[in-house]
Amino acid sequence: MTKIIITIVLFVTTQLFSQGQFEQGMGKAFALWGEGKNTEASAMFERIASAEKESWLPNYYVALVNTTTAFATKDKEQMNALLSKAQSALDIELTKYPNNAELLVMQAMIHTAWIAFDPMTNGMKLSGKVMELYGKAEQIEPNNPRVVLSKAEFELGSAKFFGTDTKPICAQIDKSIELFATFKPQSVFHPKWGLDRAQEIAKSCK
Repeated sequence: MTKIIITIVLFVTTQLFSQGQFEQGMGKAFALWGEGKNTEASAMFERIASAEKESWLPNYYVALVNTTTAFATKDKEQMNALLSKAQSALDIELTKYPNNAELLVMQAMIHTAWIAFDPMTNGMKLSGKVMELYGKAEQIEPNNPRVVLSKAEFELGSAKFFGTDTKPICAQIDKSIELFATFKPQSVFHPKWGLDRAQEIAKSCK
C-alpha cells in the first residue's frame, strides 16, 4: 500500500501546475499524504469534497487514504474508525456515480480490508460482494488496469488459500501490466496507481 501512495504523490507533484483552489488544495493534500500525514491529508480531501461536489475525486481519496491506512493496522477500534470514514466518503460518490469503475474498485478494497483484518468473521460474508463488484467494474471498464489487477489479486489470495491453480490468475496480472503501459488518466488527479503492485505480484507468480 505504501507504493500506491508513492506512485500517486510523485505523479501529482511532478505534473501539477497549481491554478485554482481545487488544484492547490488537491496538491497540498497529496503532499501531506506523501509526508505520511494521513489524518491531515484525509481532512484536506474532505474539505475539498465539501466545496467541490461535482468531482468524485476528493471523496475517492478520502476513502483511499483511510483504507490503505487500515490495511496497516491491527487495532479494531482504529480499523473501524478508518473504514467507517472511508465508507462514508465513498457512499456519497457511489450514490451519484454507481457505474464508476474506480469507485467500485475502491468499495471492493474496503471490503477486502475488512476480510484481511478478520478473515474468519468477514471472509464468507464479504468475498462474494467483492467478486460481484469486480465483475461489475470489469463490465464497465474491461481495460482499466486497476480493475484487472485488483480482481486478479483478490482471486490470487483465494486460490492460494484453497490450493487451486494460480496460472490463469497470474496471466491476468501480466495483462494488467500491459494495460498500465497504455493507460492514460483523465487528469493529473485521476487514479493512476497500481503498476508497482502488479510488477511485485508478477515476480511472486514466477
